[in-house]
Amino acid sequence: MVISLFLRARSCCGSRAQAAGCCGLSSCGRSRLGIAAPNLGKQRQKGRDDMNSRPAPLPRATPWRSLPCPRAELRLELVLCGGQTFRWTETSPGYWTGVLAGRVWTLTQSEEQLWYTLHDEEKEEGSREEEALSEPPLKKGKKQSQPDASRPGTSDRSGSHVSGELLRGMDGLTPSQILQDYFQLHVNLSALYQGWSYVDSHFREVALKFPGVRVLRQDPVECLFSFICTSNNHLSRITNMIQHLCQAFGRRLCQLDTKTYHAFPSLQAMAGADTEARLRDLGFGYRARFVSESARAVLKTLGGAAGLQQLRAVPYEQARHALCTLPGVGAKVADCVCLMSLDKTEAVPVDTHIWQVAKRYYGQELGMGARSVTERVHREIGNFFRSLWGPYAGWAQAVLFCADLRKYQEASDSDAKLRCAKVARSSYSTLT
Repeated sequence: MVISLFLRARSCCGSRAQAAGCCGLSSCGRSRLGIAAPNLGKQRQKGRDDMNSRPAPLPRATPWRSLPCPRAELRLELVLCGGQTFRWTETSPGYWTGVLAGRVWTLTQSEEQLWYTLHDEEKEEGSREEEALSEPPLKKGKKQSQPDASRPGTSDRSGSHVSGELLRGMDGLTPSQILQDYFQLHVNLSALYQGWSYVDSHFREVALKFPGVRVLRQDPVECLFSFICTSNNHLSRITNMIQHLCQAFGRRLCQLDTKTYHAFPSLQAMAGADTEARLRDLGFGYRARFVSESARAVLKTLGGAAGLQQLRAVPYEQARHALCTLPGVGAKVADCVCLMSLDKTEAVPVDTHIWQVAKRYYGQELGMGARSVTERVHREIGNFFRSLWGPYAGWAQAVLFCADLRKYQEASDSDAKLRCAKVARSSYSTLT
């Protein structure tokens, strides 16, 4: 029964998405059923690699726009689901929706273009600003999916009621500039891959299967408190915790289908007197204290959000030391924040995954005698990779981490499928 329902839902969803260019936000059942989406494949990209092949418009969103970005320079499915950020969801195969710079975005890509659209905030009903944007034509032979005006997050006319504020981002940046900054598209990733592959045979082997893995440039506050939640945790639980944190303390932005999106909380909100108790009720455990105490510490000793931003201008070791003074921040969390939000490309976060990779492929002497990732192990492995990979060592580490994470996820998926098969066989045998 369960298997047949799953197959019917997957078939229905796939046909809708294929027919309507669906992103999964208003007509596709995939996002509501929680069905796992397959990786992007060559078939889905076929015919979408030129400027005239654009995604279908979405209700209450700006028209789709794009910027040049070959898939060799960026793979959304690897970067947005690779343990760097926890705010993006694949709402339909190849379409990612999440919060960036206080706005809700949906992203997708073709072989040469990165496509994006922004969703309107619920409270804003301003006039539409169109001078820089034009409605993208639909793909030939495809019909635009009709929005359901009775459902939240939809409207009776695609793209209507979009506030002009959507077209302006943080510090006056345009959406295109925000994405270029977030994905650091000024960095020539292909050239870095080539250099790392030249000096590292293991990286060369991994790079063939994992192109386009680049490091995000995140907001320091969001990055810091997200990684405080990663201590002794796993990816799905971290994602749920960050979602609960934003729902409890962040400003509500909009609702798309049944999912609500919130901005990341401010330091002041997380420093409240009742923050720890509320987070414990949400299942944060001992991390609840780290979140509330670190928020107060950043406000009191580091100069708040502006002070964290200023750590981008100081040397790596100085920024790392400042972060390690905060409750719940050790060497690994500090290096993650340095690498993914403070422009310290030489920072190499080391956890048990990277330690095992280092021992397996680069020599047993790294961290010899240690039973866990101590400060000594962290320093030895970080120095080794910095000497091997150079000033962008943290970026190279992100590729290996992503590859190791994918192997773990695939193994877990295989185990889950095996368990489902055993349950199905058991159920079948009892029926017969």
